[in-house]
Amino acid sequence: MRNKISIIGSGFVGSTTAHWVAAQELGDIVLVDIVEGIPQGKGLDLMEASPIMGFDAKIFGTNDYADTAKSDVIVVTSGAPRKPGMSREDLIKINANITRDCITKAVKHSPDAIIILVNNPLDAMTYMAKQVSGLPKNQVFGQAGVLDSARYRTFIAMDAGVSIEDVQAMLLGGHGDEMVPLPRFSTIGGIPVSEFIPADRLAKIVDRARKGGGEIVNLLKTGSAYYAPAAATAQMVEAVLRDKKRVLPVSAYLEGEYGLNDIYFGVPVVLGANGVERIIELPLNDEEKALVEASANAVRSTIDVLKTL
Repeated sequence: MRNKISIIGSGFVGSTTAHWVAAQELGDIVLVDIVEGIPQGKGLDLMEASPIMGFDAKIFGTNDYADTAKSDVIVVTSGAPRKPGMSREDLIKINANITRDCITKAVKHSPDAIIILVNNPLDAMTYMAKQVSGLPKNQVFGQAGVLDSARYRTFIAMDAGVSIEDVQAMLLGGHGDEMVPLPRFSTIGGIPVSEFIPADRLAKIVDRARKGGGEIVNLLKTGSAYYAPAAATAQMVEAVLRDKKRVLPVSAYLEGEYGLNDIYFGVPVVLGANGVERIIELPLNDEEKALVEASANAVRSTIDVLKTL
């Protein structure tokens, strides 16, 4: 029997995640959306690509959560983008209501599923998903670090003039501006990145990675990134369904790790069939600890707003 992956939200990120997941033959896919016809049309279109691209997967679009029953993995991409004049609190309230509804309906039909959050504000939405679902912390986590590190690695490879395959980079913290890069743990072919890129240029790369999503929004004018976010999500789905034991940065629930409690925060973990199987604590210096604390404060402020709703 094939694995079953339900993707809630059939916009650009959700449908592109389905594309990557199908291409890797990770399982059968259910696309869910509140808009009638959108998931059905995108699901059928992707299914019709299977004879050409040569992947075996059933792809089904629906507006009914009952069709997601017995999912192995549930990916939540549904959420509203921040619009001009909208406060952070307004965005949190809107997306909290969307996330609460999605999680409640999905878990009803798949109580043992692994849940991966992709919507923003990421850490806060993942925190809510855990509270609403009642699932163990290892089964609920968020995608952000994989995306941020991918952007970071891309810019390192471009600057150093090396293959992206040889670049490994690690980071901690919240998504985007709250990202905490760790150059000491970033390498090219096992060699410290500092041997390739001087500190001043690396600082610019870090800043560009933090603002990577905004850079794409500014270029597109009327949209936001979806290829890289979807690819990052698919990598996490693969790690779970194929029990890869990948060491990846994800938003995980912390209970004392890095000195943080009752918070979802980006940290390196071992990701496998049981979800977050182990959190890896890196030995940080004083400067890195200060950056982590600042990032944690920013994430906490968002979660605190969530708790008042």
